[in-house]
Amino acid sequence: MDLNSVREQAIEATTRFLFEKHGVVPDQDSEEWEDEYRRQFEQVKKRAATAPPDAAKPAAAAAIDDTGLPELVGQPTQLRWAAGLRADRLKEIKDREIRDWLIRTWTRSKSWIDTSSLPTPVFLQRIQPHFAEYRRKQQEQAQVLAAERQAKQAAAAEIRRQIEAGGITAEGLIELIDAAERLPAAPIKGKIAEIEFDGRNLRVFETSDEITLMVLEKNGEGRSEYGIERDEGLVADLVLYAQAQALS
Repeated sequence: MDLNSVREQAIEATTRFLFEKHGVVPDQDSEEWEDEYRRQFEQVKKRAATAPPDAAKPAAAAAIDDTGLPELVGQPTQLRWAAGLRADRLKEIKDREIRDWLIRTWTRSKSWIDTSSLPTPVFLQRIQPHFAEYRRKQQEQAQVLAAERQAKQAAAAEIRRQIEAGGITAEGLIELIDAAERLPAAPIKGKIAEIEFDGRNLRVFETSDEITLMVLEKNGEGRSEYGIERDEGLVADLVLYAQAQALS
């Protein structure tokens, strides 16, 4: 006889009996819980002593019906019982979408225990308004996400159109930077764009000086940094180029 198994079954039977009797489970330190536990323990022990040797095997298999499902939360004495109720209920529900919803959202032991006496058709009828509300919110969220995707796609298409219309390329931007008037260095602020072409990497920054841009360059000869005269046309092209790079 496996005493651990007997204790677990007695605890489960005690919890079920007291819950069905009162609607709540008394504290395990209470006299009522102790008295009922001793009664259930003796009954389980008698059944185990008179049962055939292999009789316990099906019960062990049933105990893992909920393998792979999320763990339930609640009173420790209710968890095993509720997990069994959940597994049994899910087997009777044919709609996979409803099953998936229950698995994700019904994670409280008490929810399964409170509805354990309901026939499955009645159970489905009771939860239908909640499931319908869940589906409505899912559809609304999907519509919002679809609208956001369309807006991003439209914005990306517009940026690509402006890039093509302006003939903006990495090579052309570097040529404009090379041709700009050099100025003394100034304190760097936010980065405008980063350009890679022909072994050169140029990062262009705003500065605290309204007429100066800073360029930090890496190439085959090493690193350098220098200021160039700010040109609003160049800045606009750099911003568009950076946006296009972020979308690629």
